[in-house]
Amino acid sequence: MLMHIISQLRPGADLSRITLPTFILEPRSMLERITNFMAHPETLLPMTDIDDPVLRFVSVVKFYLSGWHIKPPGVKKPLNPILGETFTGYWDYPDSTRGYYISEQTSHHPPKSSYFFMAPEHHIRIDGCLKPRSKFLGNSAASMMEGIAVMRFLKTKERFFVTQPNMYARGILFGKMKYELGDHSYVRCPESGLEADIEFKVKGWVGGGYNAIGGYIKDTKSGHNLYELSGMWTGEMFIKDLATGKKEPLFDATHAKETPPLVRPIDEQGDRESQKLWAKVTKAIKEKDQDIATDEKSRIEDMQRKEAAERNSKGVDWKPSLFCDIEKSPEGYNPDEKDLDWIINAKIDGKTPEEQTKQILQIAAIIPGQSPDRKFSIPLHKASISDQPTTNKSEVASDDLIDFGQSEPSATQPATRGIHPKGHAPTSSNVDLLQEPLQPTTNRLRNPGSPTSTASKDSLKRRDSETDDLDEFVDAES
Repeated sequence: MLMHIISQLRPGADLSRITLPTFILEPRSMLERITNFMAHPETLLPMTDIDDPVLRFVSVVKFYLSGWHIKPPGVKKPLNPILGETFTGYWDYPDSTRGYYISEQTSHHPPKSSYFFMAPEHHIRIDGCLKPRSKFLGNSAASMMEGIAVMRFLKTKERFFVTQPNMYARGILFGKMKYELGDHSYVRCPESGLEADIEFKVKGWVGGGYNAIGGYIKDTKSGHNLYELSGMWTGEMFIKDLATGKKEPLFDATHAKETPPLVRPIDEQGDRESQKLWAKVTKAIKEKDQDIATDEKSRIEDMQRKEAAERNSKGVDWKPSLFCDIEKSPEGYNPDEKDLDWIINAKIDGKTPEEQTKQILQIAAIIPGQSPDRKFSIPLHKASISDQPTTNKSEVASDDLIDFGQSEPSATQPATRGIHPKGHAPTSSNVDLLQEPLQPTTNRLRNPGSPTSTASKDSLKRRDSETDDLDEFVDAES
């Protein structure tokens, strides 16, 4: 591995853009890896049934800490999602209820993975955006896990803002490779005033061990610490009541068994869905065939670079298919949640869990055999002169980098998206339409022979997917 990395060094080279060999890759996309956060339903489902707000907050901290032990052996990094890549899944819970997960890569430079989770019968919803920012530290690589998740308890109207620890890959150039979590993360509830400050401790140069945690749960209204946290995120964790001095187990990851999400069969998935997109790469990684893994991965990366170049030449903007700008949320914008950047582009306001489930399943295909009827349309538009992308060497730089995903094509020039006809969703049958090249509006106005042009060369008509009104757009130059 040392020679593989050193061979890429040259005068003036950006060390954060060194290609990692495929044998260090985890055979799944980051969009799928995020589901580790929801993989312990035994800690997730009981939270909203707890009446005491302090104990309810403690249960949230327990849930938060329960997923970090889930990782492949050794030091592995997930595949970097390409722009517009999606992953959906669901959980069948022991009480015959379900949880639903939808995610999309909403930006590629910098990388941003947006996701949505909901368990309607348990009145739990999670919106999140993961934004890894990486550093090369000599013999280590650090992925600074920026971004937040907002967990909502719909019955109590509480929100829990959650951040993540940073990730470190030690021994990149020499010595034994080791994976560590480090630095502080937080769980905050503005409604109750409770806050958890959790430190993931890295091993020191002289003393200390691996995988330790420590921290406190604090009542910010009174300024008093209520509980102390300790233990190991890979083993047993404890909580101590500072009022009584009683210390008891919080969660034991030693023998904990995670519950991964269920997914639709590959033959029902669209070409831009994670498991189908990376199928040949993940198969080769599992079979330890590094030549095929590298070739197939390069094919996907080359496709992405080609898409970026085509958008650059046409000056076309791209929009996510399932998420929208947080400030344009269908459910209203809350400035407290601005760090989400993107949020699911749907209004989940059903009065019953059954109605909410129906609304969720209209967003995207999640369960086998599903063909959602989604009313969703955004008019095409050409980027303004000030937004016009310029040719950038980073668009043709090598991918899957030591920066854990920042080297691939710019998010300001992401993969193209299409227009969904009324009543059709980006499912396996038409998801490929999302990637067809878009034409700048001005070109379409001046090309009466195109399928999307109107009888008049100076106007463009579009029927609103919600109101069925006919909107007419007229070229300002005319």
